Amino acid sequence: MDDLREVGDEAAWSLSSAKPGNGVEQLRDGSTETFWQSDGQQPHFINIQFQRKVRISELRLFISYKIDESYTPSCISVRIGTAQHDLQEIQIVDMKEPDGWITIRLARLGGEAQCAATPSCVPRDPEIGGAVDFIRTHFIQLAVLANHQNGRDAHIRQIQVHGPRSSYRPHQVEGCALKFHTNVMHPFACIR
Repeated sequence: MDDLREVGDEAAWSLSSAKPGNGVEQLRDGSTETFWQSDGQQPHFINIQFQRKVRISELRLFISYKIDESYTPSCISVRIGTAQHDLQEIQIVDMKEPDGWITIRLARLGGEAQCAATPSCVPRDPEIGGAVDFIRTHFIQLAVLANHQNGRDAHIRQIQVHGPRSSYRPHQVEGCALKFHTNVMHPFACIR
């Protein structure tokens, strides 16, 4: 997790539907007490659109079966593309009474043979199509395909989008009196 950063704030978010007072703001406010509630027939969609192609490694969703019961998703599809017209499904995740943060990997980490599953969250493609470390995309769509107890509307309490940190590592300049440890301050370490 230390090698990843949250990139969701760089995107424009939209929903297929939402009950008043339970929209994108609640989905992204950082509180697990608030939630997005869909309104209408399934499937329900969450669209995440970036202005440029970004590297994405995983999605993290906070879902609580204990609180939301029939509003809890049991099957979610993840699709990527450049826009809504060319989406390709890259993962389907089946969930059994999830409670807490659920991680949906979109790429295997460096040395992993396949994506790890938990009893409450099982990816249908544990090899994630062979993607390693990250995928590059402009557009991510999450589709809630089914809910527990055949519920109609869905509750998702939070979503985070994680991508790899920049590979830039500051080099040490000999003879500098100041030893900054952050990428931001490193250019100011010495006078040339």
